[in-house]
Amino acid sequence: MHVLRSLIFYVAFYGGSVFHVLGAMIALRVAPRWLRPICDAWSGWHHWCVENLLGIRIEITGINPKGVALFAIKHESFFEAIEVPHLFNHPAGFAKQELFDIPGWGKVAAAYGAIPVARDEGAKALRTMLKDARMHIAAGRPMIIFPEGTRVPPGQRPELQAGFAALYKMLKLPVIPVAVESGRVYETMWKRPGVIRVHFGEPIETGLSREEIEDRTRAAINIFNGPQETPDA
Repeated sequence: MHVLRSLIFYVAFYGGSVFHVLGAMIALRVAPRWLRPICDAWSGWHHWCVENLLGIRIEITGINPKGVALFAIKHESFFEAIEVPHLFNHPAGFAKQELFDIPGWGKVAAAYGAIPVARDEGAKALRTMLKDARMHIAAGRPMIIFPEGTRVPPGQRPELQAGFAALYKMLKLPVIPVAVESGRVYETMWKRPGVIRVHFGEPIETGLSREEIEDRTRAAINIFNGPQETPDA
């Protein structure tokens, strides 16, 4: 049954995505004010398909604060990346450069507020990222980052990417850690009914050292993965 559900999901979601992307591309040229509602509708369509076609319940706990902060999100699957516009009020966020090379989607994402992370360009890329981020912060938009840098299999707790602490220090924003447990039911070809859990943790203040902000954020986004293993003495 879950195979049939998955097939229906793929046809419905990706078929609908074609129309959303085409609509957004047209909006970019003739009616920019429609870009945001189209992108938000795409994320909302995905949310509906996950719950109603896949039979996956999305459980959200904790407090999602309003206003500007740096939301650090656990990344187990494509689910949370697509869910971001549905969870937040017109978010802007950091995404790897390769995603902006996707025909159509890349231009739409950049116009919506996604900021490319060009890891091979070093300080130059960081300056561009900071400039774009500060523009969005001035507009009151929440900032989104996946501090692990890429999707991580369930149960793993990798070190955070160095750029996360650098952005935290330079943007001077509190961090809201967001734990996500999505990989076990979503990050597979034949998706299974179950529960995706999303938990908004307590805010982490500004001004901490790199080691402390990384340790506290890493612990908070991994609450669904159990305690961190310590090496034998």
